[in-house]
Amino acid sequence: MVLIPAGEFLMGSDPKKDKDAYDDEQPQHTLCLPDYYLAKTPVTNAQYAAFAQATGHKQPEDWKGGNPPTGKEDHPVVNASWHDAVAYCRWLSEVTGKPYNLPSEAEWEKGARGSDGRIYPWGNQWDAERCNTGEGGPGDTTPVGAYPQGASPYGLLDMAGNVWEWTRSLWGEDSEEPDFSYPYNPKDGRENLKASDDVLRVLRGGSWISGIERSARCSSRYYVLPAFFPGRRGFRVVVSARSLS
Repeated sequence: MVLIPAGEFLMGSDPKKDKDAYDDEQPQHTLCLPDYYLAKTPVTNAQYAAFAQATGHKQPEDWKGGNPPTGKEDHPVVNASWHDAVAYCRWLSEVTGKPYNLPSEAEWEKGARGSDGRIYPWGNQWDAERCNTGEGGPGDTTPVGAYPQGASPYGLLDMAGNVWEWTRSLWGEDSEEPDFSYPYNPKDGRENLKASDDVLRVLRGGSWISGIERSARCSSRYYVLPAFFPGRRGFRVVVSARSLS
């Protein structure tokens, strides 16, 4: 887990500085978050296996005989729905006594870009050699942390590419227009963990199959129904700094 210090950061995109900015990333605005810890990498197959074996939880469909694909123990788990990710967080909370959760999209974005509003975790210029995307990757997931040159300002890895990552934040029911727009407001209902399965959840980060650099930007938002689990979705966990002090 990596400490993300309290303070302000720029959330969203400014089309004057980012030619790839989507409308749903605007307006860019300043947001202040308390300190928290965000996982350095997405949850791996090995970590998820410990959860599945301890709880009897349904295993991803690409696993055989109760085991992750051979040789992919250190790859991010995929084929996990939002509900699977939440179940993992609840189990981790039980075994550690700490309140782990999925990050909000604000927590995820600050971890990815730091406080200076950079476009990519490593800076403002696209570099396909710094992440696993469809533009320059091997055409599959890679071990977590395989691209250290793509680290965020806080040292987080795989914040661009490898797998799209679930957040706990809601997008809304309409894929064309978010019900929860910017500026980000954590008190407007977008962090409701009990929302209907008809409401889309936000994912971040792009994936190994994303063929455009636009998806790998720190501010890029995507959305999927929470019960959906295609093979390019993963997740990482967050916990408040106070709970670990």
